[in-house]
Amino acid sequence: MAGYLSGETLRILLVGGDEAGHNTVVNALTERMGNHRLFWASQPELAAVRTQDLLPHVILIDNSLGGSASTQLIRELVAQTPNTALIALVGADQMSLARASMLAGARAFVTKPITAIELTETLRQVLGQSNDETITRRDQPAAQQTGRILAWCAPKGGTGRTTLAINSAIALHHRTRQPLVMVDADFAAPALDVALNVHSEADMLDVLPRLAQFDQDLMTSVLATHSSGIRVLLAPPPGDLLEPIPIPQIQQLMSQLKRTFAWTVVDTGLPQDESMFTFLDAADRIVLNVLPEMVGLRNTRIMLDLMRERSYSDEKIWVVLNRATINGGISRSAIENRLKIQVRHTVPDDQGLVTHSVNRGVPLMLSHPRSAVGRSITELARQLTADLERSSPNSNGLPNRHGRQSNPYNNDQRQGPLRRLFGGMFRGNKPDPFDGSK
Repeated sequence: MAGYLSGETLRILLVGGDEAGHNTVVNALTERMGNHRLFWASQPELAAVRTQDLLPHVILIDNSLGGSASTQLIRELVAQTPNTALIALVGADQMSLARASMLAGARAFVTKPITAIELTETLRQVLGQSNDETITRRDQPAAQQTGRILAWCAPKGGTGRTTLAINSAIALHHRTRQPLVMVDADFAAPALDVALNVHSEADMLDVLPRLAQFDQDLMTSVLATHSSGIRVLLAPPPGDLLEPIPIPQIQQLMSQLKRTFAWTVVDTGLPQDESMFTFLDAADRIVLNVLPEMVGLRNTRIMLDLMRERSYSDEKIWVVLNRATINGGISRSAIENRLKIQVRHTVPDDQGLVTHSVNRGVPLMLSHPRSAVGRSITELARQLTADLERSSPNSNGLPNRHGRQSNPYNNDQRQGPLRRLFGGMFRGNKPDPFDGSK
């Protein structure tokens, strides 16, 4: 798996040990760590499977497995996930085992009884070493290691979410001339293959088991290529996805794509479950697509409440009003007052053109870029790139995904603190002007 990025939830897998040892590690991490999750595989024979499912950043190997057994397991796990940091937990009188563990591939060791200070300091050193080695291998500065993630979502179906996501992705790619990948994360009703008229024998299920070996060859074999130049990671057919994709695998997939592409555009779907929110968690900006109609606004308000419960800032959430000029629709100002959030952009109504584009499998940014809808989407792409460029960078040179800004529409924002790893309603028939048409 890839090295740890600041801001991610640190995933730690403890292998071996008893209940008392597990509790000791839990207490140590709780005392001095912030955003982390600890998993436990008490039986060493489950370590390989749990590693594949969880894709941990760090694996702690307890010496209770026995000297030769623990060093052999370290060798196997290093071969399976060479970029995961392995740390051996050994007794203070077992320095020979500590040396053997290091020779087998462990990055460090921690002596027992475990103290919170020693464990967390070792984690800091190991994670810093892992990130430095990644930068050295790629011979690039850290600011160029990671790209931007934009996630499109909607409170219900039929809002034009996929169409806007596709055409915005093409507009972004044409504007920036940088590598861009689209991810179909609508597992209930995937549509990118049809809307883009792309075909591939591979899909997301082909890449998930091989994330630990994510490289150019894997990317080339799995991603489809569209005529516009963007790459596409297709969702599996609904019948092939027998159970939800594990959350750690989604997190690692997004981390790998962020390292590989300048832009990642995710088309999420329904239901609004933990899988969908994992994609939204990873995004630098969320484009929430709404229509000017009452039922959709009610569902949008509920969705915004869920986002604020997860401490998403209003800076991160971009409400975009689609089909804004439809006759009888709700006005932009009324929508802002009802949702208590700014509508960042509006897209005019041209259902005939959009339907024709979708049925042909040719995005309108390729066939009709100068149409009113095309110009508006071009302007949306410009605004998104400008907004991300203005954002203050975090420690990785990226925009702060959970940065705060004042919201004139909401004086009672339910936004929690940042968590760090260490320490007049209807318009009748008169349309409103739409943004970005000039």
